[in-house]
Amino acid sequence: MTQEPARIRGNTVLPSVREAIVLATADGHELVAELALPQGRPAVSTMICLHPLPTHGGMMDSHLFRKAANRLPELADLAVLRFNTRGTQSEHGRSTGEFSAAVQERFDVAAAIEYAEFNALPDPWLVGWSFGTDLALKHGCDPGICGAILISPPLRYSTAADLEQWAGSGKPVIAIVPELDDYLTPKAARERFQAIPQAEVVAVAGAKHLFVGHTERVLDEIVARLNPAAAPLPAFYPGG
Repeated sequence: MTQEPARIRGNTVLPSVREAIVLATADGHELVAELALPQGRPAVSTMICLHPLPTHGGMMDSHLFRKAANRLPELADLAVLRFNTRGTQSEHGRSTGEFSAAVQERFDVAAAIEYAEFNALPDPWLVGWSFGTDLALKHGCDPGICGAILISPPLRYSTAADLEQWAGSGKPVIAIVPELDDYLTPKAARERFQAIPQAEVVAVAGAKHLFVGHTERVLDEIVARLNPAAAPLPAFYPGG
């Protein structure tokens, strides 16, 4: 008997190959991490997730990144690499070290990029969310990175020099900005990101900083850049 397609919901977990890993930083810390890959076929692109502020509950299991790992390997042929930055705790475990306000986290970003490179993960993009967008802007403009997607960027720790570096790289920068954000509204984001001529600001009507209720829109915007052939994502999964 053929199963009816099932609607994809917040707790949906689709098939993938998952591996718990540890990222070793150059300054001696171990970061709890997970790599999720498509099952039975190669990934076409890689999403390196940089999570929100850990002092305010941000972690590798924050809802957008958890849902990305649960869905995108199957629906979009993406590799999804998530990790807890130094001192961050989640259900996957606690990374060693202590929060460093986007300073020593440069080693964490470098460890993730190096892991992707050494394991030949294809076409890696940095996908930062809130605090993670500052990590991407400050520490992620690496020759091996294809571009950056910035979800709810507060531009709290990023400097003019950081933006200038991305501008000079020519790499794509996409800022996904909620209309009702507490830190940077779409209008303000357009003004601030003029420093990066190639930057694109995507405003999401009705959304707030955490994008609760807007997961599908955010994931569609990510997939549209990393694997356009798979966008938009389906609302139903044929496997039931």
